[in-house]
Amino acid sequence: MLTNLLLLGWVTATAAGQAPAILQPLEMQESKSLSVADTATPTDLWERIRRGYAMPDLQSNLVRDREQWYSTRPDYIFRMTERSRKYLFHIVEELEMRNMPTELALLPFVESAFNPQAVSSAKAAGMWQFMPATGKSFELKQNVFRDDRRDVLASTRAALDYLQKLHGMFGDWHLALAAYNWGEGSVGRAIAKNQRLGLPTGYTDLGMPQETQYYVPKLQAIKNIVGQPENFGAQLPDIGNHPYFKTVSIVNDIDVAMAVKLSGVPLDDFKALNPSVNKPVIMAAGTPQILLPWDNADVFEKNLQEFKGPRLASWTVWVAPSTIRITEAAKQVGMAESQLRQVNNIPAGMLIKAGSTLLVPRAANSQKDVSESVADRGQVTLTPEMIRVRKSIRAGKADTVATLAKRLNVSPANLAQWNKVPANAKFKPGQALVIFVNVPASSAGKLSGKPKAVIKTAPKPSSKKPSEKQQKK
Repeated sequence: MLTNLLLLGWVTATAAGQAPAILQPLEMQESKSLSVADTATPTDLWERIRRGYAMPDLQSNLVRDREQWYSTRPDYIFRMTERSRKYLFHIVEELEMRNMPTELALLPFVESAFNPQAVSSAKAAGMWQFMPATGKSFELKQNVFRDDRRDVLASTRAALDYLQKLHGMFGDWHLALAAYNWGEGSVGRAIAKNQRLGLPTGYTDLGMPQETQYYVPKLQAIKNIVGQPENFGAQLPDIGNHPYFKTVSIVNDIDVAMAVKLSGVPLDDFKALNPSVNKPVIMAAGTPQILLPWDNADVFEKNLQEFKGPRLASWTVWVAPSTIRITEAAKQVGMAESQLRQVNNIPAGMLIKAGSTLLVPRAANSQKDVSESVADRGQVTLTPEMIRVRKSIRAGKADTVATLAKRLNVSPANLAQWNKVPANAKFKPGQALVIFVNVPASSAGKLSGKPKAVIKTAPKPSSKKPSEKQQKK
């Protein structure tokens, strides 16, 4: 083989018009000093991640602070890393195919502790914590039937797309991560500010919110712990370097309960692998594939092929033909009002607007699946149910039907009719009157059993100037 390699080198050099290099034999001592790269495939996924580390290490007090924080919580580290077992192999595979640093596979530890159902106070969702608008810009569909920000495959693809984009913008992985957390515009402005001041523009040089200041140090701390867990008293669960799940195609709508039954997977494990499914049915037109543990995928496909039951899905979608009360909608679809509210997350005191897509029971003899347009763009739009409430008011000085109606934003004709006065009537100061206003049904319920609300008209502006103390307020 060595002879063949030498000949290949000679032919390549000759074809390029270069004189072939003169090869000299190695001395015995020289040959002993040379090492051969380890090409064996690691059986442990953690070792595979370590071998792919490619980002420059960050050395700072904040890194040491986070190392201390994590290392004093070994149970938390173990639970977090154990949760990652289902997803890490796929993420590492995707990173290696893109030639990206494998320590980025540890980023969900920082973002969500590898919880695909995590939702932040700012409404970021999923393992990679996508905000709604950012998710949409990376083609993560969000509708009443599913949220791809939680989907394992879709959110990972979107997160790596976004990180690659940010690295291309800033040319630095630490800045790219800062932008992932803080926003590309914010990082860009911080860099521009330092440039104007003649200051460095690295990650540690920028003025950033505290959360972003700690962001990369958190990842670096986790990277260090994964790199040398024994130095931090950390115990990492054994995770084999092989796929955890398999993708299975869904051709027809199927209840989640049926998918769980046919696959033999516990419901919690099924939801952990398919966290974007937030309804009791999986619509094939919108979710054409599910994830199952490798062995269970084969069981599911076999049982599905042999299934002899009447139907796979007991749910379908009903499109509201007009704006309708929830009680009327429940009658039309043959459901209890409480069940319709619960399944479709509809609070009390709301009307269902026309075109809303509600999940309802499927007719026993129906074999029709939900269409792609509905499965992909289904939304439930609500509006407050309004009722008319009588309120007492008192007229102000020199008020007339016209001036009072304008101030209260009601029709002069209605105001005159409610109070049985002519349209050009003038009111006495303090005269008791009534008006009728539309208020949300939920708010009106709070007034039951209480005295009628009284609306006082605004007093005329005072001619006195405010004091200095009042002006400061």
